[in-house]
Order: sequence, then structure tokens, then C-alpha cells
Amino acid sequence: MDRNQILERVRSRTEPWDIVVIGGGATGVGCAVDAASRGYDVLLLEQSDFGKGTSSRSTKLVHGGVRYLAQGNISLVREALKERGILLRNASHVVHKQEFIVPCYSRWQKFYYGLGLKVYDILSGKYSFGRSRILSRSETINHLPTVKQDGLAGGVLYYDGQFDDTRLLIDLVRTAHDNSAAVLNYAHVLSLVKGADNKVSGLEFEDVLSGEKIAVKAKAVINATGAFCDAVRTMSDGSSKPIVTLSQGIHLVFDRSFLPSTSAVMIPKTTDGRVLFCIPWHGHTLVGTTDTPITTADLEPKALESEIDFVLETAGAYLTTKPKREDILSIFTGIRPLVRSGAAKNTASLSRGHTIEIDASNLLTITGGKWTTYRHMAEDAVGQALLIAHLDSRPSVTEKLTITCPQPISDLELLHAYMPYTRGDVLRAVRDEMAQTVEDVLARRTRALFLDARAAIEIAPKVAKIIALELARDDDWITTQLADFGNLAENYLVKTLSEN
Repeated sequence: MDRNQILERVRSRTEPWDIVVIGGGATGVGCAVDAASRGYDVLLLEQSDFGKGTSSRSTKLVHGGVRYLAQGNISLVREALKERGILLRNASHVVHKQEFIVPCYSRWQKFYYGLGLKVYDILSGKYSFGRSRILSRSETINHLPTVKQDGLAGGVLYYDGQFDDTRLLIDLVRTAHDNSAAVLNYAHVLSLVKGADNKVSGLEFEDVLSGEKIAVKAKAVINATGAFCDAVRTMSDGSSKPIVTLSQGIHLVFDRSFLPSTSAVMIPKTTDGRVLFCIPWHGHTLVGTTDTPITTADLEPKALESEIDFVLETAGAYLTTKPKREDILSIFTGIRPLVRSGAAKNTASLSRGHTIEIDASNLLTITGGKWTTYRHMAEDAVGQALLIAHLDSRPSVTEKLTITCPQPISDLELLHAYMPYTRGDVLRAVRDEMAQTVEDVLARRTRALFLDARAAIEIAPKVAKIIALELARDDDWITTQLADFGNLAENYLVKTLSEN
């Protein structure tokens, strides 16, 4: 994927695109894959880098949602379990089965959670990842040697899926490109264009890297901007009322020693009404998440001190070694766009289902949902967009579409002694995956910043030099990049009490 070539293709096109997608997260890229693989002309525009927002900040789970089962949302769980199975089949290079254990501290808990997870098994049907079962106390300790043993009665073992969210996203971008979609990062939509009939007929965007403004025509426009969807809706209708409520969730990353196991821990009940996960991920331990209502969306949301304390306290109640602030290697925060409901008392109870709105000007907005169901969301959105565009209907093929697997570049020079990433990973990111900045490489093409912020800062100068050589950037660019990345990385570091 060569960004300059794609930009020239967009710049020179005079005919309307069949579908223009705004938003380069899971839903938007999913829409581009779905529409392009059906054979339509597709353009996707992302204001920053692919996955900069929520889609890089998930709990790294491909799952049906045990919590939604407890809420009685059977249809969402069944849909997600099916999509979980489809993802494992279509992207087996990045999605894998993961063993989870619910530690239980009474026989009643073993019965209650055991029964619930049997229902979870049944709902998965032919897409089952494996049967759940009750564990004895000794079996639970054998699986989870660092679990709190005082009062432990046993556990319940079940299976779900795990993935690297941004790796999958970048591979989906490549899949869209391979199916002839034009995909552009750093393309900020400025305004929507309407025809004489007051219907959306195109838009204008800015190439953020050069400042050039480009107008494109479209038969249909899909707004898949997640937490930012209401701002795009306002471009179409200034009087539109918000359709999403925002909440944020944080994740803390620790050394593997806190969970030296191939099994993950699911803590089923926390004080904020959510579940909490402790998961082995890329040789580290990932713990999250919270559910905190917020009022505005930000590309770099920041964790609240109360959220950090909550995760530390909750995880510490289940682990023999209680994690402390100084143990945190990295912290990241994501924003959930939740479909509004007047009946909901808190964001944890709002629906994780998706919704599609088509306004009077034919702007199609798809929002809500979750990573696991991105494919089904995209299929629904594209199906509606075809009606708007008056295009001949062709069936979706994504249920059996293999997602492109990245091709490595053989250069085994390690960037850091405690990181698995090499110079070849940086070269691939720039040459084949449209990475433009140090952040693109260290946050999303690799996960260095999310795994260990200090280590990422250490290797940033080496990465900046590699990128500069590939993109013909000068020393001033390197200096600016390192300053920008250093400021960004501060958001992923947690100050100790003495530093505060």
C-alpha cells in the first residue's frame, strides 16, 4: 500500500465513488472490506491513523460477552459468538482460542457461574471454542498459580477468543486495498457536499500531511467514526441531537510474573457493574477495564486516577502479589460510543448492540456495537448504503473471506532487548502498511507503546531514523517526531505516589 499512489488515484478521479466511508476503525474498515469485496468502488478516509481511536484500545478479546449474558441480552451474545467463530476461521493468524478461568470463593459461585457458562456454551452452537467445566481448588491453583488462595473453592473454566486488535485492523485495511478499495489515513473530512435535492453527494477532505484539500463525489456516504459520529452527523444536519453516550475504559499492563500462566482470569463482579479481565498478552499481563461516563471524545483520552486505583484494587484482591503503581509498564484508555437510552442509569447497562441511522440528507451513520461484531455491522451498513446509492445489490462475501496475512521483511535486528520487534517490522510498517510517524509504528504497527511505554521511548530514535530514511525525511522531521512521541508517551506512563 503506497499512500502517495492512493492519494493520486483519489485526486484524479472525476466519477463518483459508489461508497465513501468516513472512519478508519474496525467498523469503517469493515465497511470498506465488505463493499469492496462485493465489487463496488470504495474510498475510506481516516482523520488520523488507522485504529488511532477505540479500535486499538480494546481488551483484546474476541468474545460473545459473558456480562451481556448476565444482562439477558441473548441475541447480542449469540450474534457475537457466531462472529467469534467466523473471525477465528478467517483470521487464524491473529485470532486464537483463549482459556479463561473464573475463580470461585464459594460452592454457590461454582454452581452459579458454571451454569451460566454452560448456557454460553449452548449459545455458541457449531461455533463452540470448547466446553466449559468446573475446576477443583487444586486444579484452579494449578492453572493460576498466582490466584488468591485464601477461601478459594475452585473455579470455572471456559473458552473465548483473543487477538491483537490493531494487527487485525491493519490486516483488514490491507484486505480492503487488495479488493481495490482506496484507503487513506491522515485524511480529515472537512465538510459534506449536497446536491440540489439536499442529499449528500460527496465531501471535502484535507490531506493532513500536506494541507491539500480534495473534493470527492459519492453515491453514498457511511459515517463510521465511532465516538466522533455525532460531529459528522452535525455536518449533515446542524440540528441533529446526539445518538451516542460516551464512556471510557482503561487497561493496565504489567510484567508476566503477575499472571505466569496461559490461562486468563475473568473477575465476574466489580463495584462498577462490569467484569474485569487479567489476560496474558504478548508476554505481558493486561488488566482491564473500567466504565467511566465522559462528555467529550478525544483521540488521546487520559485515565483518571480513580480508574487506576480501581483496577489496582480489584486485581489485587484476586492475585497473590498485589500490583502497585510502580509495576505499571503502560496504561491505555479507550472510548466506547454507546447507543443512547433514556432508561439506562449508567453506561455499564447501555446496549453494546449497533444502530444504523439514515438522516434526511441520506447520510448513513452506523455506531455502537463491539469489535467482535464488526463484520456483521459492516454487512448491515453496506446493505443499506446500496439502497441509498441505487446500486444493483450483490451479496456480502465476508463471512468466508480470508483476511490478508502480513508478509514479513527479513531483517532480524532487534529494536530492544525486551521487545520482540525488529527493524524488519518497521520497514514493513512504512513500505507496506502506510505508517507515517513514529507513533504509527510503535503504537499500532507494533504494540511497543502499549506494552512498555519506557521501552518504546528508548527505541523511538532508532525507529525515527529508519522511517526518515524510507520516507526521505530530514533531521528536523526526526527532531519533531521524537518530541511529539515523547509528549504522547507521557499519557501511557503512570506516576508513582512519590512522583505525584
